[in-house]
Amino acid sequence: MAPGEARADELAAIVREIRERVRQRHIEGQPPGLSVPLPDLLPILHARDAAEGKAAAIGTVNPRPPGLINDSIQRLKRVVARGLGWFVRDQVDFNRAVVDAITEILEALNATNRVLADVGAERDMRRHWMRWREEWESRLAKNEVQFLRTIADLQAGYQYRASLMEANFREMMRSQHTEFMAAMQKAVMEAQQKLWEDLERIRLEYERLIHSELRLLRQKLAEAGGGVREEAKAGAEVSRQLPIRAELDYGALEERFRGSSEEVRERQRRYVPYFLGRQRVLDIGCGRGEFLELLQEAGVAAEGVDLDEAQVRWCRQRGLKVERADLFDYLEAQPEAAYDGIFAAHVVEHLAAHDVPRMVKLAASRLSRGGLLAVETPNPQSLAIFATYFYLDPTHQRPLPAELLRFYFEEYGLGGVEVLPLSPADEHFPALRSLPDDVRRQFFGALDYAILGRRL
Repeated sequence: MAPGEARADELAAIVREIRERVRQRHIEGQPPGLSVPLPDLLPILHARDAAEGKAAAIGTVNPRPPGLINDSIQRLKRVVARGLGWFVRDQVDFNRAVVDAITEILEALNATNRVLADVGAERDMRRHWMRWREEWESRLAKNEVQFLRTIADLQAGYQYRASLMEANFREMMRSQHTEFMAAMQKAVMEAQQKLWEDLERIRLEYERLIHSELRLLRQKLAEAGGGVREEAKAGAEVSRQLPIRAELDYGALEERFRGSSEEVRERQRRYVPYFLGRQRVLDIGCGRGEFLELLQEAGVAAEGVDLDEAQVRWCRQRGLKVERADLFDYLEAQPEAAYDGIFAAHVVEHLAAHDVPRMVKLAASRLSRGGLLAVETPNPQSLAIFATYFYLDPTHQRPLPAELLRFYFEEYGLGGVEVLPLSPADEHFPALRSLPDDVRRQFFGALDYAILGRRL
């Protein structure tokens, strides 16, 4: 490329740059979207540029071809210009002020055009409204979604808290219901217990009243019929002697046929709950003192009486309170209501038939009100006792049916009578299990029984 062409291209680039700067500074044409046409400021711009050119040319010397003449003319013009300077200085200042004012007006108008162009291009009301509406609808949709999500979260939280409160309420009601049922059950049990106690007390009162009425009736009949027969007293004296016990070691006989002391203790342990809390208990025919030891371990004050001197010594050596005496003499020597419990295990079967009611009468009279009399004896309703152990003791007189002892108990003022079957025969004699059930229950039931009554 030639130097002239390069110079022309450089000048063209400079011109384009100047135009671009002018274009950026001065609005040309009609901006899109603006309904009002903008005024064209280019003629004013050109006029201002021409005025600036003229104002700048004031006082300058027109160029001419170089030479002596030109130099002389130029020096002359400069002298003249300096000489007229004081005259045209105000005009030059005015011209420059006018050009500056036009420039400022042009800048203000150009700024106005830019504002209008901005309004037309960027802030058209319809586009602005559409854009604002779109943004508002978008924000509205977002807010609605957020609101619905918040409502859903609140609803879920409310459901959770409601479920939790309902569960807590149900648990509280269940706990209160359980406590209420327990309290009601306790109250019902206490009411039932009190009811049974009242019924028992009423029954004992009625039995005592009936017994008193019967006793008065018998007394009246006895006064009408005569005195007591002397033969019964004589028979009692003979039966109490029991001379056969002096001829043998009765302790060895009991050890062999009745069982060891440990076995007897375990069999008699069932009676301890009946005597708990009592103040004074008598064991008639205490033997080796097994029941006295059980009561002593339970903290119940007890004493015993027995006719066998060897067994009395044995009990005393073990620290038990035992007296050697005939049971009738011993009971008659005691004051009435001296005991609140009397126990007699396997004693009544050693007595003559007419001594059994006398013993029951004496024992009942020595009991305080509510005192307990417990008697254990072989059961004659079980035929097995006659084939086994009843006649192994030569001092046995006769077995007594439970109903007969019940009659004696009720006759002499003992109420609330209970009969407890003891020692089932088929446990001791397994061969009995081959018998029919009804036969075994009727004729081979309990080997022993206990009868308990309370003083009315």
